[in-house]
Amino acid sequence: MRFCVVRFENEASARLCVASNDGLAALDAPPSLRRALEQIGPEALLDRARKPLTDPQPADRVASWFPPVPDPWTFRDFYAFEQHVKTCRARRGQQMVPQWYEIPVFYFSNPCTMVGHLQPVRRPPGSAELDFELEIACVIARAVPDVTADEAEDAIFGYMILNDLSARDLQRQEMACMLGPAKGKDFATATGPFLVTPDELEELRVGPGRYDLAMTARRNGREISRGNMSALSHDFTRMIERASRGVTLQPGDVIGSGTVGTGCILELGTDNVGGWLKPGDDIELSIDRLGTLTTPIV
Repeated sequence: MRFCVVRFENEASARLCVASNDGLAALDAPPSLRRALEQIGPEALLDRARKPLTDPQPADRVASWFPPVPDPWTFRDFYAFEQHVKTCRARRGQQMVPQWYEIPVFYFSNPCTMVGHLQPVRRPPGSAELDFELEIACVIARAVPDVTADEAEDAIFGYMILNDLSARDLQRQEMACMLGPAKGKDFATATGPFLVTPDELEELRVGPGRYDLAMTARRNGREISRGNMSALSHDFTRMIERASRGVTLQPGDVIGSGTVGTGCILELGTDNVGGWLKPGDDIELSIDRLGTLTTPIV
């Protein structure tokens, strides 16, 4: 199944839809996967989505795209691709630390500033170094405490593209104080346009919580980054195991992978990609089977 949240032309409110070759068909469900998972449950929601749906609408009737989960209770972003971590640390004159290989690490970001496909993003106040981050995220299906890695895949409802937009100058300033990232990250996170359930990806599975999915980024139509989800050093089962230790993950919680290798300007170098993001830029992030997420900078 492929889910999305959209508002069609001539309609006042958003709808949770199922996407197919016939178009986008609205479900009798809340316009948020988090609320749909809470109120209907993952199995019942999938059953509802599998039934013949009436009046599918073409994608060109969409007036606005919203995040599949516009209102998660929590958003945890991990740091799970070694190439990205190693390159960024080397740029700061730092070696890899052994703890990174022992545990998947994450930070909490702002669950209230999610934006969808084609929704514009402004540079936050005081920043001149706006960056994108090419990531993949999973959405939690049900309330789960203390999940083991062996159990974790059953807790995943689906996957989506994530752009962890970052103000590098603000991030650098606050992390010099050994805290953060906070203001460098909390102003906007783009997700979508679709949430794709694991059965749609099964033939590309290369291990638990890991798939052979090409990940690319384009700036104003020019490809500047290419990686693959299969390069994860800590797969999603380990991320979920870590995130749920001693706490209960909730339906609709968002778990980000961290940046794929080459998946941001900080790693690529400003001289190689035309500098930091600026008004007028379009960033397009594409992942096999998950679609393309476009973020205009204004």
